[in-house]
Amino acid sequence: MSEETLTESMRNTLERRRQRSGLRSLTIAGDNSTDFSSNDFLSLRSSSLLRAAYMERLRGDFDLGSGGSRLLDGNSKFAEQLETDITAFHRAPAGLLFNSGFDANSGLYASVPQSGDIVIYDEYIHASVHEGMRLSRAATRVSFSHNSVASLRSTLESMKRGNSSIASGKSNVFVGLESVYSMDGDVAPLVDIVRCVDELLPNKNGYVIVDEAHATGVIGARGAGLVCELGLENRVFARVHTFGKALSCNGAIVLCSEITKQYLINYARPLIYSTFMSYPALAAIRSSYELLWTGLAENRRSRLWKLVQHFDSRLEQLDVLTDVHGAALLQMPPRPGKSSIFSLLTPYPRELARYCQDAGFVVRAIVPPTVPKGAERVRVCLHADNSTSEIDLLVQCIGRWMDDVKAGGKTPAARKQSRL
Repeated sequence: MSEETLTESMRNTLERRRQRSGLRSLTIAGDNSTDFSSNDFLSLRSSSLLRAAYMERLRGDFDLGSGGSRLLDGNSKFAEQLETDITAFHRAPAGLLFNSGFDANSGLYASVPQSGDIVIYDEYIHASVHEGMRLSRAATRVSFSHNSVASLRSTLESMKRGNSSIASGKSNVFVGLESVYSMDGDVAPLVDIVRCVDELLPNKNGYVIVDEAHATGVIGARGAGLVCELGLENRVFARVHTFGKALSCNGAIVLCSEITKQYLINYARPLIYSTFMSYPALAAIRSSYELLWTGLAENRRSRLWKLVQHFDSRLEQLDVLTDVHGAALLQMPPRPGKSSIFSLLTPYPRELARYCQDAGFVVRAIVPPTVPKGAERVRVCLHADNSTSEIDLLVQCIGRWMDDVKAGGKTPAARKQSRL
């Protein structure tokens, strides 16, 4: 294929995505906008306390780059001590640092399940897990309905009936889920999931893997995560904690047994073939974690949960209107458990997001393929440095948008969409 043909093929593909209203692009929020979008739940990226601690760690001489992959020249005593301390904080036997949550999930799921094994996963699990499963040698990969223990039970029972090696314990079953889900902000029924796996797989060949990305720093004592909050450290095979959300850094750690750690060191390709994090990146992670394990971040977590309660109460007071077809302009799905992530379901996600953005609020429209068709929404994330007055103004803005739509004052895009 010539370069001209390839360019034309890519252009046509992008145009088809644009026509489906699915074209992605890079954006930058305005300087005076109020953040209701980022995953910076504890508002640490603008914290003077974190900045001071980080800058103190950068005093003196240090190598700017790591020098290579961790298996070659990229390892250091600082990295190993950081790994040990994070592992102890989360009460795990061992831990292994990765460059990103994507690398951690994809490396874990790609390497650990063996030929003949089964992976059962929540249908809303992260894309990084799908990437790992795609590369895995597992014989079967099947989803269960989101946060449904009944669906998990039915799927496990079906797998056992169709595969005698599962019932006999010869094949392993890995159950993948998230503790807090990024789109709806709902919390997994982890106790019931672990109990279900133990009950249906008495030969101890069931292994639960929990992605704690949106729970790290927020859920549990001092932000140690849902597994620690529920005391399930010894009932879960592996946990993935990422640092790029509430901790405002980069990187991730897989918490697991010592033998699993050694296996990942030998077989997880994202670890083996990537240049490891530099000292400045590791120093940032330690600075953030020290705020957690010393309790210095507790006032931020406390503020965050008060804001969550306030937003919940304000949304309950909001009069939800309908469009010309009688469809609700806004719906809030149930949120089992509590998190700082809110999902505002609407037939007009781009219009609502743009309306809020024009008023100075950074929110994002989430549309297919990120979410299923019919589940379009505006995602709202709260942060410790948001204020109740900012939340009140956002809710008022949402109310005005519904009033405008009800009165027929839609944007051209919304009018076109309503005629379809």
